Amino acid sequence: MCDKPILHYLNGRGRMESIRWLLASSGVEFEEQFFETKEDFEKLLNNGDLMFQQVPMVEMDGMKLVQTKAIISYIAEKYDMYGKDQKERAYIDMFFEGTYDLMVLLLQMPFMTEPEKEDQRVLIKQKTLKRYFPVYEEVLRKQALKKQDYLVGNKLSLADVHLLETILAVEEVHPDILHDNNFPNLQAFKARMSALPTIKKFLEPGSKRKPVADEKYVNTVKKVFLS
Repeated sequence: MCDKPILHYLNGRGRMESIRWLLASSGVEFEEQFFETKEDFEKLLNNGDLMFQQVPMVEMDGMKLVQTKAIISYIAEKYDMYGKDQKERAYIDMFFEGTYDLMVLLLQMPFMTEPEKEDQRVLIKQKTLKRYFPVYEEVLRKQALKKQDYLVGNKLSLADVHLLETILAVEEVHPDILHDNNFPNLQAFKARMSALPTIKKFLEPGSKRKPVADEKYVNTVKKVFLS
């Protein structure tokens, strides 16, 4: 059994990227096995490695974990990123679900036509400004009054890691969204989280963080799953 988790996915962000973020933020080294053809994917299927015939799949601790949120919950708990009790876990889950909903809108964009992408940009901005970022801004404001830097308690959690990932992803579509819309606590949060040693390392060139999906990645996804 390999000591390092092995991530099975395409060589791109998709639903695996948040798993990469969480492992990297926890200081966990991992390996990746990419598939680029339908035959590569079918090999996993034929081996019985995919419980629901879907990826991402992560091999760790003698298991072949599937379903994104189940994988993330397991990793968060294993590496003490899931709160100290049931109440904190509930808040972490709520905060994570909010950013996950926003992230889904971002993940859809590369597969849209140009007119659809423009509509999606507008939708992302609307949802970000009216539904999601104000919630996190207010939570962080209240935490700051208690001299606490994180969303839940005073300890880095899954919720913090995914919020930073989401902020950076939204900024790829709307670069000035934090500065133009009066989110000082989110700006400070972004700076603090980006300076944490494990996260700073993941943000540096040459890390296993994946770039924005390009045409090659989109075509690979279509070839593997839709051909």
